[in-house]
Parts: sequence; structure tokens; C-alpha cells
Amino acid sequence: MKKLLVLLMLSTSFLFAALNLQTASKQELMSIKGIGPKKADQIINYRKTNKIKSVDDLKNIKGFGPGIISNVKGNKKVSKVKQNQKAKMQEKSKAKMNNAKKTASSKKEFKSKNEKMNKNFKQKTQNKANQAKKQVNKN
Repeated sequence: MKKLLVLLMLSTSFLFAALNLQTASKQELMSIKGIGPKKADQIINYRKTNKIKSVDDLKNIKGFGPGIISNVKGNKKVSKVKQNQKAKMQEKSKAKMNNAKKTASSKKEFKSKNEKMNKNFKQKTQNKANQAKKQVNKN
């Protein structure tokens, strides 16, 4: 009976295990609410020169405030649906970027296409965020 109890306790502790910021992959970091690709890259770059001993060490990185730090401490995850949407949007933007590079005849033309794509991307993400807020407010 004691073995069963110990086994049960060990298995549940893995479910609530905190993410190791020193070794986590970019995808694992992005699974935390409030951390996207840029913030994940910031963490990865920071830990190349500094050791992350606790979540509070993230305060040393520009753009990491108490909200994100509390999400990391609470291990608040982004839903799988949102993770998949983020990944798909990243893949699409990379594909569009590569296509723009191939079709652009000059750096200036590429820069203008890149700016248009970034503007469209921001508008789409803002629209999706607004739709999500409306849906939350309805419930």
C-alpha cells in the first residue's frame, strides 16, 4: 500500500512540475501564457550568458514584468489550440517571407513587401485577440 501511495505521489508531481527555464526549448517556453517567439528568444539569449536560478531572474530581461513572471511561477499554459495557431501563423509568415525574398528584385522592394506583411500580420492577430475578448465577454 505504501508503494502505491508513493508511486501515486510521484506521478502527480510530474503533472505539476515547473518548467526548467535553463534547459527549456523555445516551444516549451512559448507554451507559457504571455511568452511568444520573441520573448522565448530573449530567454534563450539571456541564459547563454547568465544562469537562470529562479523565475525572478527573468526581471533582468527587458520586457519581462510581474504579469509574465507570475504566469511562469504559476506555470500558466497557453491552450493547445492557441499553441497550434501560433505555430501555424509562424510557419505561414516564414513561408511568405521566403516567397517575398524570392520575388523581390531589390532590397527596397523586399523591405516594402516585408513591412506590408508585418502590418497584415499584426492586424490579423489583433482581430483574433478582439474576437477572443468578445467571446469571453459573452460567456
